[in-house]
Amino acid sequence: MQAVILAAGMGKRLGELTSHNTKCMVSVNGATLIERMLHQIAARRFDRVVMVVGYEGEKLKDYVGTLQIGIPIVFVENSIYDCTNNIYSLYLAKEYLTEQETILFESDLIFEDSVLDKLLAAGYPNLALVAKFESWMDGTVVILDKEDYIKKFISPEQFSFEEIPHYYKTVNIYKLSKDFSASYYVPFLEAYCKALGRNEYYEQVLRVITLLDRPELKVLRLTDDAWYEIDDVQDLDIAASIFADKEQRLQKVSQRYGGYWRYPLLLDFCYLVNPYFPNAKLLAELKSNFERLIGAYPSGMQVNSLLAAKNWGVKPHYCVVGNGAAELIKSVMEKLSGIVGAISPSFEEYANRYDSRQMEVFIPGNPGFTYTAKDLISYFDSKDIAALLLVNPDNPSGSYIPHKDIIELCQWTQQKGIRFIVDESFVDFAEDDTGSTLIENSTLEQFDNLLVIKSISKSYGVPGLRLGILASSNAQLVAQVKKDVAIWNINSFAEFYMQIYGKYERHYKAACRQFREVRNDFFAQLQQISWLQVFPSQASYFLCKVTDKYTSQELAQQLLEKNILIKDCAAKKGFSNASYIRIAVRSSEDNAKLLDCLKLL
Repeated sequence: MQAVILAAGMGKRLGELTSHNTKCMVSVNGATLIERMLHQIAARRFDRVVMVVGYEGEKLKDYVGTLQIGIPIVFVENSIYDCTNNIYSLYLAKEYLTEQETILFESDLIFEDSVLDKLLAAGYPNLALVAKFESWMDGTVVILDKEDYIKKFISPEQFSFEEIPHYYKTVNIYKLSKDFSASYYVPFLEAYCKALGRNEYYEQVLRVITLLDRPELKVLRLTDDAWYEIDDVQDLDIAASIFADKEQRLQKVSQRYGGYWRYPLLLDFCYLVNPYFPNAKLLAELKSNFERLIGAYPSGMQVNSLLAAKNWGVKPHYCVVGNGAAELIKSVMEKLSGIVGAISPSFEEYANRYDSRQMEVFIPGNPGFTYTAKDLISYFDSKDIAALLLVNPDNPSGSYIPHKDIIELCQWTQQKGIRFIVDESFVDFAEDDTGSTLIENSTLEQFDNLLVIKSISKSYGVPGLRLGILASSNAQLVAQVKKDVAIWNINSFAEFYMQIYGKYERHYKAACRQFREVRNDFFAQLQQISWLQVFPSQASYFLCKVTDKYTSQELAQQLLEKNILIKDCAAKKGFSNASYIRIAVRSSEDNAKLLDCLKLL
């Protein structure tokens, strides 16, 4: 068996990285693409490698010569690489195809060993590797029949986003038998090049072959095996996180802070979102207005304040809409002065926006980091604080102060002349959800020291819209925050969501009820994991202490190997490097997958 590698292209989309090197000489985590691929081939005892080179070909040949691969390498030169495409590169190697069984690779790929092992172990002699198509992918797209033959190649003109569930992307690795190459591929390759030219892709020949009565070419579907095609710097960045070692992979993936649609195999138990809202009808209404919204400017703050006021039942001059709660947090924290009281561990965005030397921090003295209103009053009563920060339910502990006790804190802070900032982003998940919000006119008017911030990402399930709300009867503060934000600080999709949300409010409440049921069931099942201490939560996550078998970092690394991302809390303030993790609550189906993995560890 031989490997044929196409490595003649210029890789222009990688910019400076390929200004003096061919694409396959770009490094991922310290190893070049071609080095990694050649070592994978050599480990499987191929007879030889045939490499078609072009752009910076001499440099590539010299580099490959330093790698000491241990199997013969034959170079074929495409001297007109700059005006041809890979169909011509393969045409130049056609004689080799008829001599041995061949695994054909494009050189800009990175893949797990298991990808190659599955292809070699598959019994059918002629196979194309394919994977489910994702909307960010580029390249050849096919539809398959029930017997795993390619039913149709989809041209750019035929591509339909509505049909994406039926599409597969070619991985650009093929297994071709000697007979198939001699009888089908090479004759068609020669005819195609002579008739239609050299500036095409070799898949065009496969397109023709699949039209035969007996095409002889089937597919092998990849499911949970990692692979990536490197076309640009973002591909390179993502590949670096996917193919890093355990320690580096956790760090690289976690530090992305989102964008995980580019990781289709990843189950995200780190970031927090309601899996049961928005419902299908609300999403359909958003989709049906996409073209109108993408071409329209959003309204300014005055209109968006009206929409927020309508949805949350407060006066327009009491509220500010933010591009996510983070925008509002930044504005508010910049306006504070004096000593600020805070709780640790908690959501760190507030503390990160203030001078740590000006903070008085309360750390609960129990393993679950729970606390009551009386605990806070007792601790801060003798402290000279100008403001008190409270996330309720807290993050990551899930600790919750009931509404009546929050009112007691409102009264205490008002009497003490303390500004009271309450983040209630997760309050709709609490069991006593009826009347638990502080965003109402009577409460805001009664306590003019009160400022409430709420992220719309978490409980409403729309983190991609970047919406948050701030509410207070302190007209001067509200006006100052409105001046801080840009006139178009939210986009048209976020505004439209607020415009239509009222029609779906009862569905939202039903989704929260369903979520609480799923959370209760998940809590009971997590408690069956003997080496996890799971703390009760009124939010959309559970704080857990890893008591045995692993450190929190080791557990996070083990789960990421299984494409499950959790939050390692050990390095967060307040935990003193103790082994704590935070696990988000997702759908029942996703929760079951995590539980299965935990039981096997």
